[in-house]
Amino acid sequence: MNKQGNTYTFLYSIVLVVVVAALLAIVALSLQPAQNKNIENEKRQNILRSVNIPSTPENSKGEEITGDAFTVDLAKQAKKPCEEKLLPVFVAEINGATKYILPIYGNGLWGPLWGYISLNDNKNTVYGTVFDHKGETPGLGAEITTPHFQTQFEGKMIFDNSQLVSILVKKGGGATGVHEVDGISGGTITSKGVETMIKNYLTCYESFLKNKQ
Repeated sequence: MNKQGNTYTFLYSIVLVVVVAALLAIVALSLQPAQNKNIENEKRQNILRSVNIPSTPENSKGEEITGDAFTVDLAKQAKKPCEEKLLPVFVAEINGATKYILPIYGNGLWGPLWGYISLNDNKNTVYGTVFDHKGETPGLGAEITTPHFQTQFEGKMIFDNSQLVSILVKKGGGATGVHEVDGISGGTITSKGVETMIKNYLTCYESFLKNKQ
């Protein structure tokens, strides 16, 4: 075959693409266990920032069901109605007091948002929050990951008497009272995404949260 001809060049290119694709597939498969482990470790770091947490899953009726709460895929569960969701609850004991950690999942401006909101043993007062994102704008929506934004939620309350009101994220530094925090300047859509994410998931957890046992 003429190595200078177009046919040779064409066949050589096809073979090269197939070989490279096969090598990339092999590398991807070999790295997958490590990638999965990193995802699990990141999840643990988000949940276990300062506590060691045993976990049990809850259904939307607030009843305990069997299963592994840690392995629940929130992205898949988020597409389901509340009554069909698996709703993990992680329980921590801190200085003799019970804390409930609830995973949450939603959407920002450019992609998914997720995180955890922890409540005191009254299942009403926020103990802490962790938020993360896939593609929000650095310096704007991505600021939801900063302590400046997240610590605002500490001490806020999700119920007004027995009514679930969740937490409002206010634009322009106008937050007042125990049910509001300030949004991010220039990141309004992401801020409201956090608000919606929290409310949607707390609504699913409402039966569990009202069960004071």
